[in-house]
Amino acid sequence: MRVVLAEDLFLLRDGLVRMLEAYGFEIAAAVESGPELAGALAESEPDVAVVDVRLPPSHTDEGLQCALAARRARPGLPVLVLSQHVEQLYARELLADGDGGIGYLLKDRVFDAEQFIDAVRRVAGGGTVMDPQVIQQLLSRRSRDSPVGTLTPREREVMELMAQGRSNVAIAGQLVVTERAVAKHTSNIFGKLGLPVSDDDNRRVLAVLAYLDHGRTQGPSR
Repeated sequence: MRVVLAEDLFLLRDGLVRMLEAYGFEIAAAVESGPELAGALAESEPDVAVVDVRLPPSHTDEGLQCALAARRARPGLPVLVLSQHVEQLYARELLADGDGGIGYLLKDRVFDAEQFIDAVRRVAGGGTVMDPQVIQQLLSRRSRDSPVGTLTPREREVMELMAQGRSNVAIAGQLVVTERAVAKHTSNIFGKLGLPVSDDDNRRVLAVLAYLDHGRTQGPSR
């Protein structure tokens, strides 16, 4: 599996390269700036891109914007974004971008090798991975007037795991319930959030977007 990695801090970039290679990934390119990332994504055609949000020269959202541009040029390109802080707008923009594997992790997660590698593989395989802290912040900002606020405690637990990219089987194992019970909870979540019947994976992404929209209306994340 070929990876394009973008991270401006040399020690972190070098560490990620070594970690990915140790788990059998091929590093197609490891770059430190937005222009280099744009070129690498266009030329290397990777299986997945692991991208820091903030890259030189602007140190704003250049990494994210390069990734979004690459997904427009190659729809469905799997992208795992790394960020120093929870920034809901960036997570929402990435999720709203369309099809294909997508992920948003805090950089703290890369120090857990198995968790990080699992996230890269799931995104490369077309899954969605959201950092638990993003979901926790959104859950803490729920309001009684929002459909999000109508979810039961168990439905919120299922929603949090769903947003992390977990399958119904994995959620059932985590919560020690049956897969049938999880399916019922997810159906209730979709209904309460007003999501129309469609492909289940698509509705999962839309459900996460509903959380992000809710969190955005409740004020800044910091």
